[in-house]
Amino acid sequence: MKRIVLVGVLVGAVAASTAFAQTEKGHTAPKAQPATGPAVMAPEGEMALGSVHIPKGVKADGKTLAAGTYQVHLTPQMATPDAKGQTASLERWVEFRKGGKVAGREVVTIIPQSEIDKVQKDAPPKANSSKVETLKGGDYTRLWIHKGGNHYLVHFPTA
Repeated sequence: MKRIVLVGVLVGAVAASTAFAQTEKGHTAPKAQPATGPAVMAPEGEMALGSVHIPKGVKADGKTLAAGTYQVHLTPQMATPDAKGQTASLERWVEFRKGGKVAGREVVTIIPQSEIDKVQKDAPPKANSSKVETLKGGDYTRLWIHKGGNHYLVHFPTA
């Protein structure tokens, strides 16, 4: 019986000293996190991104966008980010215009030149140009525009 009481006292003493040590050591403010880099600035307002030729029909905002040549315009309207950690100002809507009328629209992801190698492994288009390519598996078509120090990526489901 004495042994059980002695063991209980020892366990209690160890638990109390551990709790005291934890309050002495810390539970203070968390350590400072490393800087994540400079703030990324997206272009403001509307901006013409250029003319693109989409070789086959795609889905843009759930609607069919026929094959053809379109003028692409970045709108000031922000899209709601889908993933945690995305910056809302870097997710915007682009319009595809033909004959001065909006034929379709889709979400574009804006990536600054300094970040493109962290996001995309393919060779980017030259400055002030674009490329359209079918992605592996054929389910998506990517429009990649390189303009003004930013990269604009639009992913369309194949129509």
